[in-house]
Amino acid sequence: MFMNEYSHTIDSKGRMILPTKFREELGNVFILAPGLDQCLCIYPKEKWDSLIAKLQKLPFTNQKVRKIMRHLIGRGTEVSCDRQGRILIPSHLREFAQLKKDVCIIGTGAIIEIWDPELLDADENGEESVAEIADSLDLPLNFDL
Repeated sequence: MFMNEYSHTIDSKGRMILPTKFREELGNVFILAPGLDQCLCIYPKEKWDSLIAKLQKLPFTNQKVRKIMRHLIGRGTEVSCDRQGRILIPSHLREFAQLKKDVCIIGTGAIIEIWDPELLDADENGEESVAEIADSLDLPLNFDL
């Protein structure tokens, strides 16, 4: 499970160091794709394959299916770390997530998100608080499981 938040930078060539804990859990090859929010997501290969298998079972005649497939599959890319633990973030993905130099890398359980710090701050301080969202989802955050 991916947990924690890290601050890193993107170099002039579009490379970013991936935290060691995340690299160890991801393995050699993984997928970098646009997120549903204005961030990027890193999927372990097996999670990505499972997601794609589910998408491919949906009717391609459905416009919404085609749109989500273009968003995820069409813009996603297979990546691996270099010897320094860096990944190359293609320019089209950096543009999508408005990534400049500083980034926040967040483990969200099954996947990893990469955010521009200002966009993340705006997302987290939006109209609904985390407490209100948790309440609307009926999450037992009081550990009364």
